[in-house]
This record gives sequence, C-alpha cells and structure tokens, in this order.
Amino acid sequence: MTIKEAILKSLEDIGGLTNYLEVTQNITDNKYYDFKEAKTPNATVSALLGDFIRNGDSRIKRIKQSGGYLYYLTKNESLISIEKLSGEIIDEKPEKKSDKKKTYEKRSLHKLLSSYLKNTEIYSKTIFHEQSNGKDNNQIWTHPDIVGIKFLNLQTKASQNFIKSINRVDTFKLSSYEIKKEINSDSELKKAYFQAVSNSSWANFGYLVAFEFSDSLYDEMSRLNQSFGIGIIELDSNPYQSKILFPAKYKDLDFKTIDKLCVINKEFEKFIEQAEKLLTAQERYYHSTERELDEFCDSYFNNDTEIEKYCTENKIPFVKE
Repeated sequence: MTIKEAILKSLEDIGGLTNYLEVTQNITDNKYYDFKEAKTPNATVSALLGDFIRNGDSRIKRIKQSGGYLYYLTKNESLISIEKLSGEIIDEKPEKKSDKKKTYEKRSLHKLLSSYLKNTEIYSKTIFHEQSNGKDNNQIWTHPDIVGIKFLNLQTKASQNFIKSINRVDTFKLSSYEIKKEINSDSELKKAYFQAVSNSSWANFGYLVAFEFSDSLYDEMSRLNQSFGIGIIELDSNPYQSKILFPAKYKDLDFKTIDKLCVINKEFEKFIEQAEKLLTAQERYYHSTERELDEFCDSYFNNDTEIEKYCTENKIPFVKE
C-alpha cells in the first residue's frame, strides 16, 4: 500500500484521536509501509496528515490542542466524546484547481460521487433514465442520475426500535443527485439547476453536482440555492476532496412521486425495496441485509491507488499531490 493508504489504515486501527507520532509507530509496527526512502518518517507522516486537511480530504479531521494537532477518521467522529473534541476543529480550504480537461464521459463521474457519498454513510445507486418505461422522451427531467439513502445512526437496538415505532420516516433520509461534467455559463447553470429541481422534488434533499463550476457563477448559485433549496456539490478527482458549495434544504418526502418513479423505473423500485428490507430487518439478519444493499448499490473505491488508476483509464483529470 502507499504511505497515504498506510496512514488511513493506521487511523482506522487506532480508532480515536491520535497524533502523527502514534500513526507513524502503528505503520511501522504493522509493516504497512517501508520508510527506507524516508529519512525522517515522523516528519513525513506529519506533513502528509497536514496535506489531507489542506486538500480538503473529507476522510480525515483534526483538532488543535496544546502541544499540536490530534487527528481522527471522520467516520469515527460519533464515537469520540464531545469533551475530547472541545478543541478548535481545523478545516482548512484547498486552493481552487484550474484547467481541468473535459475528455471523459459524464457517467465515469458516478463512481467518484458514489465514493464521496459512501464516505458520508450514504448508499447510492445510478438510475438510468433510458431504461425507464413509458413514452416520455424527457425522462431526464423525471428522475435524477443517482439516488441515495442515509440511515440514522443510533447506538442501541432499543433506540432504533423506539424511533421506528414512532415514525419510520425519521430513521432515514433520501437524496437525489443530478450530475454534469462542467457548468460554465449562466444559461447552463439555470438549465442544470432546474433539471435538478424537477427530478428531485420527491426527495428529502436534492443536489446538483458538477466536476467544474465557473467562479463567475457563485453569486447566482447562492441565489438559486436560497430560492429553491437544491444543494450544489463540486466533485473532485479525489472524491474525498469534493465540497458541498451550498447545502440542500430539507423537504418532506413526496410518496406519490416515489410511487410513480417505482412504476416507470425498475432499478429505482428495487432500490426502494432494498432500503425497506434493511429498515424492517430483524436484528439477526441486519448485517446480511446491509451487505445485500451495499452490493446492489454503485461500487466505490477501496483505496487511493484505485482512484488514480480509474481516473487515468477514464481520462478524468487527476492532480497528483
């Protein structure tokens, strides 16, 4: 594995807050990486941990406390006590990338988005509009490119059953995502944005996603977001460095439209069925049902080496750090 993969694996091993010295020691003890080329392993690990933060990689966070920084995996945040997180959380913003080439297919971006979403505990599935039933030639205005579901993370089975008995809708949130390669003009933005408005009316959250937005569109994106509530995500070739430029506003589910989408698109219907199976699964079947949903959903990257290889093969501009 690469040194960055070794850092991520060590943070996962350690589980909680840790510093660069402990990460280096864990890498060495478990032989995750051979530091023979690095004369100062501690300094190398410290610099790379800082790069994760500076590059906006959403997998890692850090807090500032006396004596330096403590790092942890974002997915473990709920397991770390609030008292320990009382330091100043550092979230430095990366510099804007430029000159991204457009030689790739739009659907090759789906795996980048699914990996970003999986890191935020959202299961996602591509919905191919050309596979929908009916005579409607404008299916791209009916349902989005990708649908996603996030389940409420409760620590005990008792609390899970309690909230399900009150209102099952509160145990999950459904999202929709409309993807574009790039949006460079006001007319392109409005067309894409209102397409997202149209085909995400059924979901709790709707997002417009693009690999590149023109900087000149920021004010108009802000106005549209305030008026219509569709969020905006800028996708990065390193999916964990993708950014939510504007968050989506919450809406209640439109079950009538969900039912319509299930009728016209079998993949959407199966996605809803798989989610429902997990929501109603008995405790002894929960993990197997969760694996079944994960296998049905879009694939995602397991490590950074896969990301670079995928981007190269699909001609997606990839900026090496």
